[in-house]
Amino acid sequence: MIRYKTIMEEATAEQIIEKSRFIAHVKPVESREEAEAFFAQIRAKHRNATHNVPAFVIGEKLELQWASDDGEPQGTSGAPMVQMLVKENITNVAVIVTRYFGGIKLGTGGLVRAYTSSAKLGLEAAGICDVQEQTLLKVRVDYTYYDKLQNLSASEGFFLQDAIYTDTVTVSLGIEPSYTDEIKKLLSNLTGGSGQVLEETLQLVKVRP
Repeated sequence: MIRYKTIMEEATAEQIIEKSRFIAHVKPVESREEAEAFFAQIRAKHRNATHNVPAFVIGEKLELQWASDDGEPQGTSGAPMVQMLVKENITNVAVIVTRYFGGIKLGTGGLVRAYTSSAKLGLEAAGICDVQEQTLLKVRVDYTYYDKLQNLSASEGFFLQDAIYTDTVTVSLGIEPSYTDEIKKLLSNLTGGSGQVLEETLQLVKVRP
């Protein structure tokens, strides 16, 4: 089940508009404190920039939203970036767009377009993804059955990770939660009941759409 949409990783993107240099910095975040620490880092790096315009949206229901225009005309930079994130339904992300003024004023509409397009370039560079629930089954099987599990993984809709090889194989199976019972039965049938489920956990994972 898809819980929300966010970005894969931290990234930057840059464009020149009417001689002004716009650099978008984006990062996945889980809290206001994490976002503010990221903003402080970018401001320190670009302390000589004309503007460093920050914005974030946090929470599965996009409940925490904040932005600043950082000296640009009110409503022309930070707020439009938040509105873009909300419209695209992207959350748990911090964006800060650095501007080095190039001498040509862009006007209100031009500023809105410049900041939102820069933020979008940053999101694209970071990779927009879905965050989904996933069941992780840690199982122990004999080597013969492990080979069979590998062969079945693609067709049966699960994947294997974190294999540990001793006298048997301990491996984790990533499964869509609604298929968990089905995969448990498959494991039991495949191994004649000898395959052991050691641990079952529910986790959130990032998946590219």
